[in-house]
Amino acid sequence: MREFKAGKSPAIFLDETSVFDIGACVVDGINIAPGRAIPDDGDARIDHSLEGFLFTCGPDHIRHPEPIENDAAGRTYPLHGSFSSHPAEITTWEVSDDNAHAAVRVPLTLADGGTALLERQWRIDGATGIVSLEDRVTNTSDTARPVFHMYHMNVGARLFDDGVRLQGAMFEDGGFGWRFGEEPGGVFCVPAGEGWAEMTLGPIAAIGGRTLKVAFHTETLPYLQMWRNQQAPAHVMGIEPVSHRWVGRAELEAAGEFHMLNPGEFRTYGLRFSIL
Repeated sequence: MREFKAGKSPAIFLDETSVFDIGACVVDGINIAPGRAIPDDGDARIDHSLEGFLFTCGPDHIRHPEPIENDAAGRTYPLHGSFSSHPAEITTWEVSDDNAHAAVRVPLTLADGGTALLERQWRIDGATGIVSLEDRVTNTSDTARPVFHMYHMNVGARLFDDGVRLQGAMFEDGGFGWRFGEEPGGVFCVPAGEGWAEMTLGPIAAIGGRTLKVAFHTETLPYLQMWRNQQAPAHVMGIEPVSHRWVGRAELEAAGEFHMLNPGEFRTYGLRFSIL
């Protein structure tokens, strides 16, 4: 893990072994990632990624495993797709007290035998503490393929009290307490709006009353999925900007909602967050 920080930002630790996702996210000495308070889905890649603050799903699949189309062996796409566990090749690393910039290339081998390239850039504005992520995913295969994308931002709910709320224009009545749905957890997925969608989680008394603010570009991430799991030993909440509705691949394809990339074509995604 490489520490990445500037000015007012939290200290985030970027995972060179897994697409430069975020492992620990430290605010005033407290790691707000869930750590081992996560469900065990039986996939070591995801087990490793889920304990961190942010990991990336796709580009060949998101959510839980489903059959690979026309696969004679009956294989499935892996849990949350093929991104996790691909090592990153660092091309830029510039860190100062004022600003920070890191860039990587991640050649990807997909579950169906295709290939893709993730080009990822992290930036920090030290004056505002805003951490920004820009991703470009290119189809390097020799045939057209659909592309999917989801960011899991995972927060340790051990830090929450009853004062913590979700707020954003995409939520019913503009927001509600963090214990949405029935116990011990649940999932929902809603349209995120247009332009840069914004939502907040807080205030979090355990880190000095700070609030996590998340924004993402809805041109390619038009939905926000929210997940929480308090089924012991799990104690985690996920903020999940996502490219597709919460339905199966077959339904998405039938509705014409696959985003197809021809060889050499790419799709971009943008996210930013602050904890202030």
